[in-house]
Amino acid sequence: MPYLDILVFALIALFIGLRLRAALGRRDEEGDEIIPPPKPPAQRSGNIIHPAAWSQPAPARDPSGLEMIAAADRSFSPEGFLQGAKTAFGLIVDAFAKGDEASLRPLLSDEVFANFSKVIRGRAETGEICCNSLENILSADIAEARLEGRRALVTVRFVSRQVICSKNAAGQVIFGIENGSHDITDLWTFARDTKSREPNWFLVATQSGLEA
Repeated sequence: MPYLDILVFALIALFIGLRLRAALGRRDEEGDEIIPPPKPPAQRSGNIIHPAAWSQPAPARDPSGLEMIAAADRSFSPEGFLQGAKTAFGLIVDAFAKGDEASLRPLLSDEVFANFSKVIRGRAETGEICCNSLENILSADIAEARLEGRRALVTVRFVSRQVICSKNAAGQVIFGIENGSHDITDLWTFARDTKSREPNWFLVATQSGLEA
């Protein structure tokens, strides 16, 4: 029986030694160099990548427009930008309805301001009254982003509920519904010079349409 115990322990020691050699490699018989065990080739099984493939470099990809803007302007974040864009959206819609050019001027590019100002002055000349009002913004999402040189451009898709109504000088409704609201989708593009110390974005293009 004592000999049997010695044989069992010897087999266990041999097994452990072989496992360690397979995992850690062995020493060269003519020196102290460690010869590692061969690595298995990278394999894939379904969606699982085996450890042998972890060292393989990931395929290169083109950075997105948002990443390019963030690289050019470290203060930029999509979340912060959207919060500012929603605030600007409400201010611009309200100021345009009231014909408040002074409030619109710092928020719009020269071209967009000229177009808005033309409509506002045309209403004043004919006595038309704009009764538009923003009830709430249902959603705001970034639809497109790109960097053109040092100029960042971000397009936001706004879905909002608004009252759309215009009256003539006599107070008669000539467009829209005075007591009804519509869901409206707007695509507004904002721009900013990423090298400028001025943090504000300016509205440079608009496109809108009634949904319901």
